Amino acid sequence: MRAALIDELTTLAAHDPKVVLIVNDVGFSVVEPFQQRFPDRFINAGVAEANMIGVAAGLALTGHRVFVYAIAPFTTYRCIEQIRLDLCRTKAPVTLVGLGGGFTYGQLGTTHHPTEDVAMLRALPGVRVLAPCDSFETRALVPHLGTGEGPIYLRLEKAGQQDVHTTLPAVGPGRSVRVRAGEDVTLVACGTMVQMSLAAADRLAARGVRAGVVSAVSLKPLDPALLGELRTRPVVTVEEHSTIGGLGSALAEAAADACVPAPRLRIGVPDAYAEVAGDQGYLRSLVGLTAEGIERRVADALGRGA
Repeated sequence: MRAALIDELTTLAAHDPKVVLIVNDVGFSVVEPFQQRFPDRFINAGVAEANMIGVAAGLALTGHRVFVYAIAPFTTYRCIEQIRLDLCRTKAPVTLVGLGGGFTYGQLGTTHHPTEDVAMLRALPGVRVLAPCDSFETRALVPHLGTGEGPIYLRLEKAGQQDVHTTLPAVGPGRSVRVRAGEDVTLVACGTMVQMSLAAADRLAARGVRAGVVSAVSLKPLDPALLGELRTRPVVTVEEHSTIGGLGSALAEAAADACVPAPRLRIGVPDAYAEVAGDQGYLRSLVGLTAEGIERRVADALGRGA
């Protein structure tokens, strides 16, 4: 995903002299194509993340199209006051790229496990929150970034994800995309939990459960079409994020406002920090964010457990 993003930003910068990329001393081996072509529009702010947001706000408010690129905890947790006041209060159209959502950087411990970032950003007025599942969704989102009023938070994983799509899907703020049909239950997922949900859907098919999968690319604003899913069949949300404040909460809130059935089940990270460090696959297994874990919980919720 990150390579796809930098590739698109480099192309965008070739046509738009207002594009600026700011990093906080990370991203090397990925950002060089942009840095080498546009050194005067590449800023390494160093380990001064709060200041980085202030610089981004100033550039955006003077007409630049600004992208901030950092590991997610340092884009969000460390800078939340500056995001709130410098970006949200001024409606500065800065794109905050948060790398390594969930347990991507699992070996580095709790400091590098952004499992509450979506909840924090969703609560700030005017912030749009996007979480693509693959390189195609990432590329399709670029025309929407750095435009309009207010900041965008783009939550990415690092590298090596299997692509779900083969062409650019029609996604953007307020738009999700169906990636698998199924009449018995719909798994609404974001990020690479889409790939995991597709694998779980294959396992559910062996039980005779026809599970559809939707990539909820836009976590804020939500796609209104998701309410149609809630009206017609059981819905399960799947996310590598706390079950508090993320995709599941957003859809439950929308359901309450629209007086439609709430999601049958919300699968995500429990309300606790990981007690150990480990790779992403291991930490996912501890909280049930695997194809087997999702299959089991969905089957139980539908009364189709073993």
